[in-house]
Amino acid sequence: MSKQITVRLPDDLVDFMDELVATDKATSRASVVARAMERERRRELAARDLAILSTTAGDYPDLEGLAPAAAGTVLSDLD
Repeated sequence: MSKQITVRLPDDLVDFMDELVATDKATSRASVVARAMERERRRELAARDLAILSTTAGDYPDLEGLAPAAAGTVLSDLD
């Protein structure tokens, strides 16, 4: 199921989306927006997990070093 929404974006972002569609790097403007939102959701979840690990790592010796290592991880497009 999906919902239709209306958003107002700067011209340069719309031009960029149109370029992605024109060069077959995306199927539609909607797919570009959906991909970007999914990427943002993953980033937010990773930040939340990092915060949890940062405060609880002392309680779990097996996780020592995981939070500092994760903090240096670059979140890239996983699509």
